[in-house]
Amino acid sequence: MAEPGRPAAPTVPRARGEVARRVAGSAAAGCTLAGAVAVTLAVVAGPGPGFTGYVSEAGIAGSAHAATYRIGILALAGALLLIGAALPPGVWAAAPALLATGAVFTAVSGAVTCSGGCPLPPFERATTADLVHGGASIAATAAVVFAMITLAVSGPAGRTVRRLAGFAAALALPLCATVGLAMLVLGRGPVVGVLERLILALAVLWGLGTATALALCKEPHGVRSFR
Repeated sequence: MAEPGRPAAPTVPRARGEVARRVAGSAAAGCTLAGAVAVTLAVVAGPGPGFTGYVSEAGIAGSAHAATYRIGILALAGALLLIGAALPPGVWAAAPALLATGAVFTAVSGAVTCSGGCPLPPFERATTADLVHGGASIAATAAVVFAMITLAVSGPAGRTVRRLAGFAAALALPLCATVGLAMLVLGRGPVVGVLERLILALAVLWGLGTATALALCKEPHGVRSFR
């Protein structure tokens, strides 16, 4: 029997669940870091147009670094799934569902490559593959941002995870709105290129921070979830 004022020791199944979630968090952090490094190497080493182009141009068919890019994208998709698996019990079901949705669309964006320049309407003529790739990328970003918002207001996620999610969402929402408007008004160019990279960098940092927080958490989540 636990002493008054102190939480009871976790049961064996609960303790095993905590260990499994920490392992998933560690794996998510590793996948996030590996994926970000691979995509960055493909973008930097590729012959793309620098900040005036899209990150996805590193993965177009025929690119010498397309395989590296796709491996990085798939690693990031896996990281989203692992973050969802590392979340503590009691977190709103929408959060892992949104992370899983983001993972699926991220994988699709990596599997379906765009044509040269990754053209998108309304200023450029796009192929079906371009539209699928662009739509999947947008859907993946939206799912991740909504997952941030959900975690920011989900008590059982833990204080650190909530704060990371709230801070990331507060930055991501205006950035996403701005890049969407810039794509409609300005089209392809340095403004959209820089904004896209800022959003992706923010998502990666949030994923890495959240995965690390979940991996390092050693207290039962149910004890401290509403502090």
